[in-house]
Amino acid sequence: MENQDWTSEKLAALDANDPLGIFRDRFLIPEGTIYMNGNSLGPLSTDARNRLHTVIDREWGQELIKGWNTAGWYDITRRVGDKLAKIVGADEGEIVLCDSTSVNLFKAVAAALHIQNSKDPKRTKIISEAGNFPTDLYILDGVKNFVRGDVQVNICDRSEIFNAINDETAVVVLTHVHYVTGEIFPMEELTEHAHKNGALIVWDLSHSVGAVETDLNLAQADFAVGCGYKHLNGGPGAPAFIYAAKRHHKEMMQPLSGWFSHKAPFGFTDEFEPTDGVSRMLCGTTPILSASALETAVDLFLEAEPQNLKEKRQTLSAIFCDLMMPLCSKHGLTFISPTKPSERGAHVSYQFDQGYELMQAMIDRGVFGDFRAPDFIRIGFSPLFQSYCDMQKAVDIIANILENRIYEQPKYQVKNAVT
Repeated sequence: MENQDWTSEKLAALDANDPLGIFRDRFLIPEGTIYMNGNSLGPLSTDARNRLHTVIDREWGQELIKGWNTAGWYDITRRVGDKLAKIVGADEGEIVLCDSTSVNLFKAVAAALHIQNSKDPKRTKIISEAGNFPTDLYILDGVKNFVRGDVQVNICDRSEIFNAINDETAVVVLTHVHYVTGEIFPMEELTEHAHKNGALIVWDLSHSVGAVETDLNLAQADFAVGCGYKHLNGGPGAPAFIYAAKRHHKEMMQPLSGWFSHKAPFGFTDEFEPTDGVSRMLCGTTPILSASALETAVDLFLEAEPQNLKEKRQTLSAIFCDLMMPLCSKHGLTFISPTKPSERGAHVSYQFDQGYELMQAMIDRGVFGDFRAPDFIRIGFSPLFQSYCDMQKAVDIIANILENRIYEQPKYQVKNAVT
């Protein structure tokens, strides 16, 4: 999208004709807030709030333990998984809702290693990207230490990933949309290359699901994980999900063989017998309150036309970046994301020496983004609840903060535990 002169009149006209504008009132965003942090935590929807009231007051409150049978609690992992499959290009029966992204990543990588070890024990290398989201690298270190003693983890620069995959590679673990820059990895190309070299691939979709177009089956991905609390607006600590391609279901095994992955969990036998299908990637009891909120948020998301989401997301991103450009050159901010909206996810980042302080001043004035060490501010774009005029309002506030060096005030120098 080429740079345009985004006047107030143009932005108001876009809002007036926005097919997604009907969703805005279904989110409970405080008055005076421009929320641009859906890439970190999505806001509360009226749908999710109402659903939680129902679960608490009627299902848990009245049904008590009967809710596992009468309220659909027991089936929620597969039911929501099948709904998520529509968003990420999977088939029914390939996704379950469970655990956290980190736990699911450990399970997915361990399962992929188990499959590879049964075929070729000489494949011992795991490939991932330097600068990947830290927990992914920490999990891989945990896999190396606890799954197989001879496993090696090779962390490569993004430009070296392709050439690093060879006949010694067991598993490739990559994040589809980079958590800082927003750059999108070519999923189909890298998956095909991994398979040609005999490797399996695990994709982290945490900044992809609900943000950019993803088709796991078209790409022939092996495993994938993702979270529910970012662009899906499932709530703080919402359950994550795990995808396993059907072709791996019979042979895959994961280390956390809890009772929900048992073939007959209520048979209460001493011996573990894995269930069939993707449910063998489950472990323990589902957190029903948070899973119910996420299911409702996913239902809301599925009401929107995917093409409308894509077009608005890219336009919001283009408008904001165009309006920010003069501020960058004047005040020393460096744009570090891909310049084309089609090549980045639903967030962009700027590097600024006092990025933390700048973000605190922005939040104090109602513009919510977030900060990532050492000096990056992130701005997220969410088509369901943001307006086009929000982009101009946000940039006007940022401009005022920069012009008056408000971020230098002492109160913005105090670091919070969560940034």
